[in-house]
Amino acid sequence: MAELRLRPTRGDGERRHHVTPQSAGWTYVGFDLWELEPPDFVRGGRDDREVCLVFVSGKGKVAVDGRELGELGQRMSPFDGAPWAIYVPAGAEWNVTATTDLTLAVCTAPGGGSYPARIIPPGTHAQITRGKGSNTRYVTDILPEGDPAHSLLVVEVITPGGNTSSYPPHKHDTDNLPHESLLEETYYHRLNPPQGFALQRVYTDDRALDEALAVEDGDVTLVPRGYHPVATVHGYDLYYLNTMAGPKRTWKFHNAKEHEWLLK
Repeated sequence: MAELRLRPTRGDGERRHHVTPQSAGWTYVGFDLWELEPPDFVRGGRDDREVCLVFVSGKGKVAVDGRELGELGQRMSPFDGAPWAIYVPAGAEWNVTATTDLTLAVCTAPGGGSYPARIIPPGTHAQITRGKGSNTRYVTDILPEGDPAHSLLVVEVITPGGNTSSYPPHKHDTDNLPHESLLEETYYHRLNPPQGFALQRVYTDDRALDEALAVEDGDVTLVPRGYHPVATVHGYDLYYLNTMAGPKRTWKFHNAKEHEWLLK
């Protein structure tokens, strides 16, 4: 099994993470993270995978199949406002050129259908508050299941310091609709201030998988199966970007029964 916590790499140009189905040991989700400076650029596509480009922070000029989409991006920190994003269908070529320091997430999954490329501007989906008390977090959908795409689901979450998230523990590792869907998932984590840390546990009912991960700024965690709650520590807010995909494009999760009383 692949390591579940991935540290950002140095070298290899400006790419800090490169998760593929092959490296993760699964079938659907891919995730790259690029840190660019002007006039650096990155390009991709022309394959069988659809893409959601998320401007985590910074600005850049975007083109898809040679069509210029202009300069996109606005926030200079993932903790400051909603993101810009671009959906790129399978087979299309994309190019992003940094016009400021730019952190760019490249979320991928198997493509199909006839979905056009499109810009997803801030405000497309309003931020919502989920949970209450010390289980409060703030969720912004980027590419939810109600939006056109073949298999990708993308969402970002901010969890204040001292709170829990992805909690009560839930899982989505069984193709048993309408009760539960099978979705692989990556988390890309950022901390504010950046010297902080958070905790994530990935585990199954039988504890055949049971790992507690200390997460630092810039880490990626993999959730191949099982429950995957997150806890922040006092003084440090956590941002994470989720990429999910599976055989059916729907998010139906199963709560851990011993913790369901928390929802009552």
